[in-house]
Amino acid sequence: MTTAVTDGQRPWLNNYPEGVDWDQKFEAKPVYAFLDEAAERIPDNPYIEFMGRGYDYASIKQLVDRAARGFQSLGVGPGVHVGLFLPNCPQYVVAFYGILKAGGTVVNFSPLYSVPELVHQVEDGEVDIMVTLDVTLLYDKISEVMEKSRLRQLVVGTLSDVLPFPKNVLYSAFKRRDRSKVRYNTAHIRFSQLLNNRGIFKKVDIDPFEQVAVIQYTGGTTGVPKGAMLTHANLSINAQQIAAYDPKMDYGVERMLGALPLFHVFAMTVVLNTSTRIGAEVILQPKFELEKAMKAIAGKKITLVPGVPTMYNAMLHHPRIDKYDLSCIRLSISGGAPLPVEQKKQFEDLTGATLREGYGLTETSAVVAVNPYYGESKAGSVGLPIPGTEIVICDQDHPEKTLPLGETGEICIKGPQVMKGYWKKPEATAEALIDGRLRTGDIGYMNEDGYTFIVDRAKDLILVGGFNVYPRQIEEAIYQHPLIKEVTVIGIADEYLGEVPKAFMVLEEGGALSEDELAAFLKPKIGKIEMPRAYEFRDELPKTMIGKLSKKELVEEERLKAAGKHAGQAA
Repeated sequence: MTTAVTDGQRPWLNNYPEGVDWDQKFEAKPVYAFLDEAAERIPDNPYIEFMGRGYDYASIKQLVDRAARGFQSLGVGPGVHVGLFLPNCPQYVVAFYGILKAGGTVVNFSPLYSVPELVHQVEDGEVDIMVTLDVTLLYDKISEVMEKSRLRQLVVGTLSDVLPFPKNVLYSAFKRRDRSKVRYNTAHIRFSQLLNNRGIFKKVDIDPFEQVAVIQYTGGTTGVPKGAMLTHANLSINAQQIAAYDPKMDYGVERMLGALPLFHVFAMTVVLNTSTRIGAEVILQPKFELEKAMKAIAGKKITLVPGVPTMYNAMLHHPRIDKYDLSCIRLSISGGAPLPVEQKKQFEDLTGATLREGYGLTETSAVVAVNPYYGESKAGSVGLPIPGTEIVICDQDHPEKTLPLGETGEICIKGPQVMKGYWKKPEATAEALIDGRLRTGDIGYMNEDGYTFIVDRAKDLILVGGFNVYPRQIEEAIYQHPLIKEVTVIGIADEYLGEVPKAFMVLEEGGALSEDELAAFLKPKIGKIEMPRAYEFRDELPKTMIGKLSKKELVEEERLKAAGKHAGQAA
C-alpha cells in the first residue's frame, strides 16, 4: 500500500543523519554578515589563496568595506544592479560582498556568453555598472557590449594586483599581448581606484527577506533566460543549511577547492558563501584545470572538493593518478548533473573520501537535497532534503495534487532557499511557484525512506511511440561498460516512432568498441524501447560553463541535420 506525501508527512525524518536536526531554525541575515563574523572571530585565518598569494579574513573584510564605499560613490545602493563579468579571482570575492554591503544587487555574467547574450542580459537585468578584468578575452567583449547596451561604467581590475611577487611583475612584463589597453576615464574606472578610500561606507538597513541580493539568470537552454531573484535570506540560509547538514564541519579548519566558476549558483553558494559561513580557506583557481587542481588538493591538503561529475571523471583518468595523495579529501559533493554510480564508487575507493550526489537549482539558491554524508547513501538517489527543506512529488498536469510514495511525478520544493520569483516575469513566476512550492520541471519519485530519485528532466524526456523514455536510465547502463569515459543521450526524430534515443560517447584512451558490441552489452540492462537506435563516438562532448555534459548543442546539430535531409529529399 502506498502513502501520499503531503506537507505534513516527511518520510525522510525516520532516516535523517545522526546529529542533524531537520527542523532546526536558521537566522536570515545579509549575506556579507558571514564575512564580518569570520573577520571578528578568526581575523588572521587564511581565507583566499590565489595562485600562491594568500589573504586572511581581516584583509579581505577591509577590502570589501573599501569596495562598498567605492561602489556607493558610483551611486550603488538599494535597487541598483551591478554586473560581475569575472573568472574566479580575488576581485570577484571583494566585488561580490562589496556590492551587497553597499546595498546593491549582484548580477552574474558568464564569460562564455556571446555578445548578443550579454547585451540581452544587461538590458533585461537593468545593469549600468559592470566589474571585469583587463584580460583581452573579457574586456574586448564587454567593451562591445557597452557600445550596444545601457552599460555606462566599467570597473576594470588587473591580475597583476592580486598575484604574488614575482608573478605580478612577470605578468605585467610578459602578458601584455593578453591584456587590453584600457583608456581610463569617468566611464572606465580602475578597480584599485574603487578601493582607494578608508572603507567608511554608509550602512544600509537590509530586510533579508525582501531585498534581492543576486539576480541569477537561468533557463537559457529552453528559451529566453530568466533572472531568478535570490534574496539575502535565500542565500544566507542556504549556506547555513549546507553547513548544518555536516555534523563534522569544524569552524575555521576546512580547506575548500574553488575550481567551479563563482558566477554559477552552485559555486557562489557552496564554494564562496558556505566557506565564508564556516571560516574555511578557499584555494581559488581561475578555472578547473586537472593538473593544477590535483596539485592543489595534494599540496594544500584540501578537505572539501565540490564538483561536477566530469571533474571527478577527469581525476579518475589522470594518467599519473598514483603520483597524487588525495587522502586529505574528507568530503566531495557532486552537483549539476547525474553522478554515475560506478564513477562514485571508483572515486571513493581511490581517495577514501565521501562522495555524495546532491541536487539543486538556480531557483533554490543552489542546494535542496544531498545524500547523508555519514549515513546511508542510496545509489542513484540525490538523497534527503537538507534541513528546513521539503520535497513533494506532484502530478505534472495538476501540480496541486501530491502523489503516493514510489510514484513518478514532478519534483516540487518548499523551503527558505526558494527564490522570490523571476525578475520582471510575473507570469513565469506564477507558473513556477504554486502554493509556496517551486515546480522544478524535474521528474522523479520518493521512496519509503524519504530518498528522492530523479528520473530525468522533463525537457529531456524522449517520447518513443508515445512511451516515456528517460535518457538518464540509458546513460547509467552505458556507463557500466568499462570502455565508456563519457556519454549523453538525446532524442532524435524518427518518422515512425516520433523520437528514438541516440547515444553520444567518448571512449577511454586507446579503447575500441563497435556499435554492435555496445548494443549486445546493453540488451540485458535496458528495455527494448530504451535501446538507442543510433550511436556516435566522438573525441569530446559539449559541456556547460561549469563543466557538466550539455545536450542542447547535440539536439541542435541533429535538428539541422534532419532539416538538411528533408530539404535534400524535397529538392
